[in-house]
Amino acid sequence: MSSRLIGVGVGPGDPELVTVKGVHALRAADVVVVPVMDTGERGRAEATVLHYVPEDKVVRVVFALNERTDRARREAAWDAAGERVARLLRDAGSVAFATIGDPNVYSTFTYLAQTIVELVPGTVVETVPGITAMQDLAARSGAVLTEGTEPLTLVPVTAGAAVLKDALAGPGTVVAYKFGRRAGEVAEALRETGRLQDAVWGSALGLPEESIRPAADLDGAPLPYLSTLIAPARRDGSRGGKL
Repeated sequence: MSSRLIGVGVGPGDPELVTVKGVHALRAADVVVVPVMDTGERGRAEATVLHYVPEDKVVRVVFALNERTDRARREAAWDAAGERVARLLRDAGSVAFATIGDPNVYSTFTYLAQTIVELVPGTVVETVPGITAMQDLAARSGAVLTEGTEPLTLVPVTAGAAVLKDALAGPGTVVAYKFGRRAGEVAEALRETGRLQDAVWGSALGLPEESIRPAADLDGAPLPYLSTLIAPARRDGSRGGKL
């Protein structure tokens, strides 16, 4: 039988937001891999997974999750992580990789799957979708993501503030991911484009340290790295006005 690698989205952090299909996939796998930056860390994905599978089934694999400057170090870390998961696949046959959010949205799983296909030819790669941070923040804050014909733009602020400004200048809702360390630049971009008033940001969604605030409260101080921002489209308040 072919080895199976399943990327399972486990949501933003609230264990109640893991889908039924996701829980089934985690429990059916021989091993559940969770990405960490060091072996002593219990990350958000692992904390969520442990609500559904026993600890002895979970394996931490170190990834260079935030390495952006040293390409050689990043590539070496990816190779080592890929080799570790490849060994698990050869021994166990079925490995689930738990990732926060969705495995097809800015996920570590994408890069891992590319590596595994080369290391273990014939591996079947599957994904189970997960609830994203923007969906959870919209639900918790009351922000409507889209109406009628409005576009929705998702921007990782790690790409730079200029990319965010271009999106904010457009007509639709803009969601910004990973903006915590550049909160000051984000606040400035919102002010310059007239999008500050209705915008909202959140971090640690579904966790005890959860914070959800109006973007107008941004004072330039750094926020948690995985903070999420929603800047809703400009609307006139009429029902169905953009149908």
